[in-house]
Amino acid sequence: MSDHNDARADGHGRIYQASGDQHITEHHHHSSDWSGPDSVRRPAIGRTPVILRDRVGEMDRLRAAVEPGVGNRVYVLHGLGGCGKTAVAYTLFHHATNQAGRLGLWVNASDSTSLRAGMLAVAADRGATDGELMGARSGLRPAADLVWHYLDCSNQPWLLVLDNADSPAILRDGGWLRTSPTGTVVVTTRQAAAHWWPGAELLQFGVLPREDAALVLRDLAPHAGSIEDAADVADRLGRLPLALTLAGGFLAHQVIDPWSLADYGRRLDGGAGLDPIELIEQGAAAIGGDSRHLPSRTWQLSLDALAAQGLPEAGQLLRLLACWSSDPLPLSVLLGAELGPALPASHVESALRGLVDHSLAELAPGETRCMRTHGVLLDSVARATPADQHEQLCSTAARLCLAVLPEVPDRGTQDPRVKLLAPHVMALLRRTASWATSQSTLEAAAECALRLVIAVHRTGDYATALSLGSDALELVKARMGQDSILAIRLRQRVGRALQRLGRFEESEALLRQVLEDCERTQGPEAPDTLMACRRLAGPMLLLDQRPESITLFRRAIAGYVQALGPVHPLTLLARSALLEASPQAADVDAGWDLVTECRHEVGENHTITLGAELDFAFTLNRAGRPVEALPYIRSAFAKYVRRFGADYPIALNCRQTLGAILHALGQNAEAIEHLKGVAEGRARVLGPNHPWTLSASEILKQYQGSQQAT
Repeated sequence: MSDHNDARADGHGRIYQASGDQHITEHHHHSSDWSGPDSVRRPAIGRTPVILRDRVGEMDRLRAAVEPGVGNRVYVLHGLGGCGKTAVAYTLFHHATNQAGRLGLWVNASDSTSLRAGMLAVAADRGATDGELMGARSGLRPAADLVWHYLDCSNQPWLLVLDNADSPAILRDGGWLRTSPTGTVVVTTRQAAAHWWPGAELLQFGVLPREDAALVLRDLAPHAGSIEDAADVADRLGRLPLALTLAGGFLAHQVIDPWSLADYGRRLDGGAGLDPIELIEQGAAAIGGDSRHLPSRTWQLSLDALAAQGLPEAGQLLRLLACWSSDPLPLSVLLGAELGPALPASHVESALRGLVDHSLAELAPGETRCMRTHGVLLDSVARATPADQHEQLCSTAARLCLAVLPEVPDRGTQDPRVKLLAPHVMALLRRTASWATSQSTLEAAAECALRLVIAVHRTGDYATALSLGSDALELVKARMGQDSILAIRLRQRVGRALQRLGRFEESEALLRQVLEDCERTQGPEAPDTLMACRRLAGPMLLLDQRPESITLFRRAIAGYVQALGPVHPLTLLARSALLEASPQAADVDAGWDLVTECRHEVGENHTITLGAELDFAFTLNRAGRPVEALPYIRSAFAKYVRRFGADYPIALNCRQTLGAILHALGQNAEAIEHLKGVAEGRARVLGPNHPWTLSASEILKQYQGSQQAT
């Protein structure tokens, strides 16, 4: 450039050499701090799915939405964070652009700035001029109108994905979400409330089926273990696609000492001191470091949104839910839920609605109205809950459970909520133990477990009662010791369940130790000691240790009479049990008074009365008085069947006694029919190898042989 060429450039203008003086000004509409997306033609996601598992019905519906000539449609994919909504949208985007002949447009709608920039980039892609874009950016013309004008005028059919639209107000307030005859819109969001999406078709996404969840792990880490191992780990992760992807990515990228799926599963259970959520999040590097891909962060985004909407109580309610399990929770349990100013009782309904609307919880179908929250979410929330809130949360959760669980459950069918509460009570006991709450709160949680075990036992489900009781006992012993009252009472329930399951020797050994511990720690006349006498006498009688069994029953009766009186329910139960055990004439004759007193004190149809009638009939028949026994056994059997059903274990016991009495009276045909019913019923309820099933089958053979002989 010579001294005679003088030039000046403004902004990003350039200097051009020419023959003569020139003043050239260039106009640039994009400033250096332009923050729009680099592309709207490619999905902006951290990691593309290896293979999309399950979602067959949803994908069929969405593929039909991008067929030639289809338009004016909006589809909203909603569900819990990490359930794979974006993966479905990505798969549809790939199909639309590669097979359906559509133009694909992808916009991040997580906040107003990203949404606005992305949508204006869509307008630019579809032909908007620099001047039009400048006017929209500066507010001189409606930005959404500009975008949708160019989408309507597109010379190609299109698919527009608005990803992560978790705050739908920014779509509605700006008029960004519309329909067009030239294309189809797909929105991914956690916001499930239908009022945000008028005219749209909503598709809900949840966790994967077990088989598909296992395949996700195998897709990512094919050499880490068998499909069975993958299924076990998938169950532990709640079959949530995000958690599965993080776990698979972690296993696939280990270098020094790769773990198997079985190794990973053991560590998820807290082995080697690893926090399960921390372990899951170690896989984030394999799918990108976006905070939305971390369980400890992803759901906080929804809670932040709820707080911004004036519902900070939703976070506190979620912390309360984290005291329980991910299984369906009866909604009525939340009646009376209150955590002081942080969650007033009057705000529980709106807080729960907020959780449901943001896909942090869902209403579960069924006869009992329930809700469900994902297990990984609950573990993540519990991990982040401040320690100074642990006591109040656990004590409130225990109080709410105790309000539902009966203090003294009757035999037979229980309130449907009792069975539904089983996983929640056990989760509460574990949470209370791990959070090191006060002794009183731990005792409240243990009382929940004890009531649950008793209620389940009295439905006749002895195997479940044994499992629940054993698990609860281990947790209680670890914190309170095996001599604590609640541990002793749980040990008695475990011993009782062992007896009902035909494991008489194990029952006798455990209950003998319980009696010794009660005598040592509480004294010989304490209520728990007297109960231990009653409980131990049962398996001893079944093991042909009749004299000691009778002695224990008499000891219990004497203690109850002195402490509670002769007609207290516990005294009546012990007196009835003695009838079955003792062959002495005086005890047999005492049965007349016992049945009369039971009918007077607790009623004709009370289970104590039914038990007394059954035991008295059994005793009369054993004493060779079947004629006197028959009216009592027919009365008891009819009431048992009417109240509990023919297959209830004690109804079967009653039916066997009825068969024995009929056989003694020479009515063999009817006796055989009853014993057939007993043998078949016990095989169904207790299993074919239970001692009582085998006994019924042997007695049936004897009756059939006796009939043939005649």
